Amino acid sequence: MDFQLSDDQRALRAGMRELLAGRFGRDRMRAALDGGGGVGGALWRELGAAGLFALRLPETAGGVGLGLPESVLVFDEVGRCLLPGPLIATQLAAGAVQGAAEGEAVVALAEAGRPVGHLAAADALLVLDGDAARLLSGGALRRLVGEAEPVRSLDPGTPLWRVPGPDGYEGEPLPDGARLRREGALLAAAEQLGSAARSLEAAVQHARAREQFGAPIGSFQAVKHLCAGMLVRTETARAAVYAAAVTADPVEIAGAKLLADEAAVGNARDCLQVHGGMGFTWEADVHLHLKRAWLRAGQWLTAADAEEALAAGLG
Repeated sequence: MDFQLSDDQRALRAGMRELLAGRFGRDRMRAALDGGGGVGGALWRELGAAGLFALRLPETAGGVGLGLPESVLVFDEVGRCLLPGPLIATQLAAGAVQGAAEGEAVVALAEAGRPVGHLAAADALLVLDGDAARLLSGGALRRLVGEAEPVRSLDPGTPLWRVPGPDGYEGEPLPDGARLRREGALLAAAEQLGSAARSLEAAVQHARAREQFGAPIGSFQAVKHLCAGMLVRTETARAAVYAAAVTADPVEIAGAKLLADEAAVGNARDCLQVHGGMGFTWEADVHLHLKRAWLRAGQWLTAADAEEALAAGLG
């Protein structure tokens, strides 16, 4: 089996990187954080026009007609730039929520027992409770928003609200909730992969530019070892994520999410180590990747659940 990317897949990845660089560069990312980290309506519509949310819808339904591997490539690029908003939930529910495919509607993720991100911007909620899935919108969503309480978020790019438990949700049942959770976990793993790669790049760039004792710090063995470990984590996670995108196997998806979470969190921590004290300052971007990685690690499929799935797959 050939796991090399096709020319079309490479072009898709390059096009998404170019789009995000032009529409959501560092200045715009920082402006979004200063504005509370919410979803920007204009940017959301631009992403919809670019086909991000309709990527996997069939062409007969107005979609792009691509598959899970292509979505993984796109969300890999999304993870590099700290793009805010519930992009995964919106793509997964694009066929069920009017306007979601075009970027005219935002679909947030609600998981039992966890705060909801970007609730204030949501036009619908994808509610996951175990392997069951529901879609909440309209008056039921407005009532839920009225009962929600804002909570402090670890990630400044993801405002959070505490909402009633699963018994408080109404909504329309969705088929195959287990598949939605698996695919969401894989796309979250792709975002973690992109974040891990970006942390690696930032560490290497800083190690080359920063000098101590008359030499770049990248020439010091301890820093070399940190960067080498970051590369190993990234490429190990990449192999797992790309393979799971092709097979869509539940056990492989669990392994991919576990490895990608470890790569994103571990690389951001080591990148902070390379940057030293300046990495913890608000002006640096390193800590933002760490905070987003921590948050993503608790979404769609936690480490404990992924480990249980892997253990069950060995039986």
